[in-house]
Amino acid sequence: MRIDLHTHSNASDGTQSPAEVVSSAAESGLDVVALTDHDTTAGWVEAAEAAAREGVALVRGIEVSCNYEGISIHLLGYLQDPTAPGLLEELERSRESREARAQSIVERLSRVVPLTWDDVLKQVEPGATVGRPHIADAMVAKGIVAERGEAFEKYLYDGSPFYESHYAPDPVTAVRLVRQAGGVAVMAHPFASARGIVVKDAVIEAMAAEGMAGLEVYHRDHSADGVQHGLDLAASLDLFVTGSSDYHGEGKPNLLGENTTDPVVLQQIEALAHGVKVLRP
Repeated sequence: MRIDLHTHSNASDGTQSPAEVVSSAAESGLDVVALTDHDTTAGWVEAAEAAAREGVALVRGIEVSCNYEGISIHLLGYLQDPTAPGLLEELERSRESREARAQSIVERLSRVVPLTWDDVLKQVEPGATVGRPHIADAMVAKGIVAERGEAFEKYLYDGSPFYESHYAPDPVTAVRLVRQAGGVAVMAHPFASARGIVVKDAVIEAMAAEGMAGLEVYHRDHSADGVQHGLDLAASLDLFVTGSSDYHGEGKPNLLGENTTDPVVLQQIEALAHGVKVLRP
């Protein structure tokens, strides 16, 4: 059984619709796929309908954007109740902050390149969380850059003259809210140092103490040393480990199923969750 527990659709910063992500998962030979868009569950219904058609099991999830002392942390939540008020309110606060931040970035960019907020909104699907990838796509559409990566390298990288931060919960709070919503919390790509500064093990230990259940160890942005450290840390904290693609369609080079999760771990996630169920064909 091939299981990929980390993908994104255009409900957040992927380039494919939720249905297309599921169809691509089936074409890639996956038996189980999780849709984990940033700070939104807007793609769940469409993905569920596609999963039934395609004969793929669907794990409904989310990726919560968190912040610890200025360091970005991503927390995967699986099978949570999407209507749970605590998590829902926190996600709405994050989305509102993201939109205000995106508008501010575009305003700054507009002083040096021909880009407007309307240009960005044309790249955003209804209900999607607005983020820098949408700004990058707008820049591609306007011919300012050739592709997303160039937009980030030249204009949208952390610390650029156009950069602005946004509100995000601290990771321990996010773990608690995911668990209160009946979900299972797993830290995404914890040692992806190529993306920027990563947190110390003490932060991961605090997340585990709050009830985080696993670490995403097998990920393309982890070095061999990072993978080994993740395995060792997970063993010391009694956490399970997952492997995932972090697929974004054409937005990133990540390929569906390039890292996968052991079926036993999926069984553990299902046993711990009491929000929603895995949808099986």
